[in-house]
Amino acid sequence: MSTAVLPEITAALPVATLPAAAPDPPPGRPAFASSLGLALRERWDLDRRALLGLAVLLVLALGYGVQHFWAGRPEAVAVPAPAVEGTAAVGTGSPSPGSSGGASSAGGPAPGSTAIAALVVDVSGKVRNPGLRTLPPGSRVQDALNAAGGPLPGTDLTGLNLARKVNDGEEIIVGGPPPGGPAGAAHASGPLSLSSATAAQLDALPGIGPVLAQRIIAFREQHGGFQSVDQLRQVPGFGERRLQDLRAQLRP
Repeated sequence: MSTAVLPEITAALPVATLPAAAPDPPPGRPAFASSLGLALRERWDLDRRALLGLAVLLVLALGYGVQHFWAGRPEAVAVPAPAVEGTAAVGTGSPSPGSSGGASSAGGPAPGSTAIAALVVDVSGKVRNPGLRTLPPGSRVQDALNAAGGPLPGTDLTGLNLARKVNDGEEIIVGGPPPGGPAGAAHASGPLSLSSATAAQLDALPGIGPVLAQRIIAFREQHGGFQSVDQLRQVPGFGERRLQDLRAQLRP
């Protein structure tokens, strides 16, 4: 083959087209991508910290709210029941018959007797202001003398027991013979007062022993004194014959 034909053959052959190469990245792109990834990681770290802090705040707020609600809730206060009079005696048991009998024999007031609010005594004799005087319960002879202005100067008080408690309706004679005493003295100074006589004075009367004397005093305390000698008929054990024998020696 001649050399003249080669150019024609070469021109008739197809020309192979090579793919275009990728363009080179512009300068600085790897640095931008690296900084963007770093920024995203930092942002995620910040968001995670913010979420963690927010969660802690929510837990604290919830705990405070629960504590505040629990402390402020109303509480039931137990109100003590009012004390009822007489409940102390319930459950202690009723007193035995022996104890009640002992209390009665000890000289206490009889059942049904009323407490005396005040004592009225008659202070006579050598005092500045003789007459009736009202004294509080538990008063003594000295209190009665003070209420009457005191004894007159030079009055002999030897026969008076100033520490003795007075009874309601009693007569206190200052500077004179006592209102009662032994049987012989009763006739000398006058009849014995049933409202002021002591148990010893009543016991000294003929036919009256210590038991009957205590019954007379119990009747006097229960009824506030004697209004008449005939009231002795109401004293248990005091018969009509004994009353007639002692009537001249007694007065209310």
